[in-house]
Amino acid sequence: MEALALIILVASSSLFSATNAVEYVATNNAVGTPGGDRFDSEIGLDYSKQVLAAASSFIWTTFQQPSEADRKPVQLITLIVESMDGVAYTNSNHEIHVSANYIAGYNGDVRTEIVGVLYHEATHVWQWNGAGAANPGLIEGIADFVRLKAGYAPGHWVGPGGGDRWDQGYDVTARFLDYCNDLMSGFVAQLNAKMKTGYSDDFFLQLLGKTVDQLWADYKAKYGG
Repeated sequence: MEALALIILVASSSLFSATNAVEYVATNNAVGTPGGDRFDSEIGLDYSKQVLAAASSFIWTTFQQPSEADRKPVQLITLIVESMDGVAYTNSNHEIHVSANYIAGYNGDVRTEIVGVLYHEATHVWQWNGAGAANPGLIEGIADFVRLKAGYAPGHWVGPGGGDRWDQGYDVTARFLDYCNDLMSGFVAQLNAKMKTGYSDDFFLQLLGKTVDQLWADYKAKYGG
């Protein structure tokens, strides 16, 4: 199923090739380490670039951004595999750094896991951040929402209704955003669009007619608190 989804998304990304000039570059700076060698044998640089192209196409669709004018002006996304702590991060130069240490220690299908990580990190490249004013938990939640909708949510994530706060971030906020998106199709796309120039919690009220705290209470009640 993963391979079929990727083929479809790669094919979809080719539709943007005539108008989109994004270049994807990948390098493995951890060759000779357990994680770097596992990356080469189970994932690979060429496959990673295909994933980044497919992820970008999926993100544009999710954010309802069919033209370059709708998106951030990004021309190059670079993937760097290196020995470091943590899992991955994306910097302001649109460099996605992935931990070879994490790859080495991952117990399971590391290829699918890293595909999900790349969808999350690619979202950070393309999403708006409220001109720096957006809640960090919301930023991470939107990235995990994209990962969720792409079908790469890992089994250790909380289930629907889990978590303590709507802005807890990552999987908790992703599940909550999925609930909001069910209330109004395209909600996350419209929320992201509003975040191009600033941010306010009132965006939830403007789009869904309820405050974010009311929505969170409804969400928790739906799944038994």
